[in-house]
Amino acid sequence: MKISRIYPTPDGETHFDDVEYPLNDKGDIGLLSDLIVVNGLIFRQTPADYDYAWHNTPHKQFVVMLDGHVEITVSDGEKRQFRGGDVFLLEDTTGRGHHTRELSGKPRRTLFIRAI
Repeated sequence: MKISRIYPTPDGETHFDDVEYPLNDKGDIGLLSDLIVVNGLIFRQTPADYDYAWHNTPHKQFVVMLDGHVEITVSDGEKRQFRGGDVFLLEDTTGRGHHTRELSGKPRRTLFIRAI
């Protein structure tokens, strides 16, 4: 399974790349990744006009979009959009961070899964 990742570089800039989590055939129950150890889960709802200027993630965490439609910009200028069902990984606890803007005009619900 491929997901987007936001990460900082030593020069303080942030970038996107893609991380592949291999899925292994487990027969009747489908394809599963290896276990990813996590230590917390947070539910969040943001307003329809959510537009959060440059900020860092407080912890390395996976974000699961439950609904909504956001555009995230990293400091190198690249923008990516995410919708309900998408998953991405935030690792930019340092550096310039990222900018997040809601595009759907509706409240958005997300699930944060804190990674170790």
